[in-house]
Amino acid sequence: MAIVKILVIPGSNRTGSFNVRLAAAITKELVLSEVDATRISLADFALPIYDGDLEAGQGVPQTAIDLKRMIGAHHGVVIVTPEYNASTPPLLKNAIDWVSRVRERGETSRVFQQRPFAIASASEGKFGGMRSLMALRQVLTLGCGATVIPQQMALSGADQAFDDMDRFKDERDTRSMQALVRGLIDVAQRMM
Repeated sequence: MAIVKILVIPGSNRTGSFNVRLAAAITKELVLSEVDATRISLADFALPIYDGDLEAGQGVPQTAIDLKRMIGAHHGVVIVTPEYNASTPPLLKNAIDWVSRVRERGETSRVFQQRPFAIASASEGKFGGMRSLMALRQVLTLGCGATVIPQQMALSGADQAFDDMDRFKDERDTRSMQALVRGLIDVAQRMM
């Protein structure tokens, strides 16, 4: 069987982001699970705010096409999102909106429909970004037709969750992350 390739996308570019740290921990766990894991930064795929007139006049930006192709080169995707006003941040939502507009060779948004997605969030608050996960699950499943696995991770108290080596202090957080990774790998293998 081919090696499973998983893409990890943090939905934040902020310096010191807890979600970037969580994405790094998930990436490490994927590698330990003998998966070919790639973590990217949305800063490398800079996109203007989605505007239908801009798309009509200039087409889809090349960076959206590149991001769509990056997603398409993997068997599964993990999105790690902060919570902004009980929803997903504009950076992440805008990237999803642009990628959903990419049409190559007459295709539709199949890049979302042909691979499973896992979602996670980290927050200093007690809910761990749970409201952003609900919003992101809705965007991916209803808006994009994606398969989002049932396992998800909401890391609460993220400002105290990691030790000096970026490992989780609480074993429950480790188990939650491992369940997310195992769930995504299992579904990705079935969909390959």
